[in-house]
Amino acid sequence: MTKTLLGKVAIVTGSSRGIGRTIAETLATEGASVVVNYSNSAVKANEVVEDIQTKGGKATAIQADISKLNDIKKLFEESKAAFGKIDILVNNAGIMINKPLQDVTEEIFDKQFAINVKGTYFACKEALHYLENNGRIINFSTSVAGQMFPSYSVYAGTKGAVEQFTRQLAKEFGPKGITINAIAPGPVNTELFTVGKTEAQIEGMKKMNAFGRIGETDDIANIVKLLASEDSQWISGQTIRANGGFI
Repeated sequence: MTKTLLGKVAIVTGSSRGIGRTIAETLATEGASVVVNYSNSAVKANEVVEDIQTKGGKATAIQADISKLNDIKKLFEESKAAFGKIDILVNNAGIMINKPLQDVTEEIFDKQFAINVKGTYFACKEALHYLENNGRIINFSTSVAGQMFPSYSVYAGTKGAVEQFTRQLAKEFGPKGITINAIAPGPVNTELFTVGKTEAQIEGMKKMNAFGRIGETDDIANIVKLLASEDSQWISGQTIRANGGFI
């Protein structure tokens, strides 16, 4: 089978675990050299690198806190130094802190916007300078942005911002042939989603899905694989609601 990303170099932010890890492993399987970015989990990031290398792929781990602009710059500089170029940016890193409005503090608000919004936006800015022609940027939103869930207001707000600048930046990247899109997953079986939820809550989420289950990380990684490939050249400025009919 032909590897669709042979010779490409991809940065996947927040890829030491969860959806990010599966994305990194999937892109490597397709032939891409992968930068496994992490903020604090060096051991887990190195496990991902070793797993990719064991399967014959190429990968390296680079530490960077994407809420800090200097770290973002370092991530791109070190990624190019490691592999010579950058073709694909997957802005997967994000956090979710769900609180009812009365319990939201300035710290909770600022932390989510710093990582989910500022981090993604300024990584896109660096990508404008670093990405090769016909490169790919894949941002992450959430299908919760289309729902009305108590306690999700700040998190959904950050992802609404991501969707808007994904759309607005499409024509700025267009002259280099770079596409920029967002994926908005529904509930996915990761620590980010399951921690703090009861079995009854998770079962309720399954019933909101057309297929009677929550998503798996492979479900999302396969869509990233498509958007990272040459087959997606005519898709840009879009948000894909990858949620199995979640309503």
